[in-house]
Amino acid sequence: MTPTMSVSLQKGQQVSLAKPGGGALTRVRMGLGWDAVAKKGLFGRTRTQSIDLDASCLLFDASGNLVDAVWFRQLRSKDGSVRHTGDNLTGAGDGDDESIEVDLTRLPGNVAQLVFTVNSFTGQDFSQIENAFCRLVDETGGRELARYDLSGSGSHTAQIMAKVARDGRGWSMTAIGATATGRTFQHLLPTVSAHL
Repeated sequence: MTPTMSVSLQKGQQVSLAKPGGGALTRVRMGLGWDAVAKKGLFGRTRTQSIDLDASCLLFDASGNLVDAVWFRQLRSKDGSVRHTGDNLTGAGDGDDESIEVDLTRLPGNVAQLVFTVNSFTGQDFSQIENAFCRLVDETGGRELARYDLSGSGSHTAQIMAKVARDGRGWSMTAIGATATGRTFQHLLPTVSAHL
């Protein structure tokens, strides 16, 4: 595998986030992208629907206590190390529809794990969503480090996407892919706690 290729993660797979040439990551971005499945309308015409998926980043200490949360109602962590770039209400457009940027060097020392979640605020389930993914990008060079495909239709309205955790040598990412139900991250906390 060449250093410019991304790792395509499977559910439960973990990957170290060390830079290919050595050195530690300092700034990463979790990108979330999705499209709404076209609905069949009258006379066989298709129409697109708007689906409001929301990306959140939950910051936990080593004991599994929630320290802070970054989501569409709080776009910055209290210390400023995690920043949500804004809420996309429809999934329109190509690429990342929502992004959360993390400055790993500025995270408080008590933050041991970051959990990224996605939920359908408007309540549509994942059977109405296609081309959904989350990806982790090294912001210092723009290189995609890892990608996890979220498409997998089902009656769930939320998914625990991935965890980024301190691992002694730096940081590692684990693709979780656990399904859940809920309109905001608060509804997902019982499911998240099982993956800490």
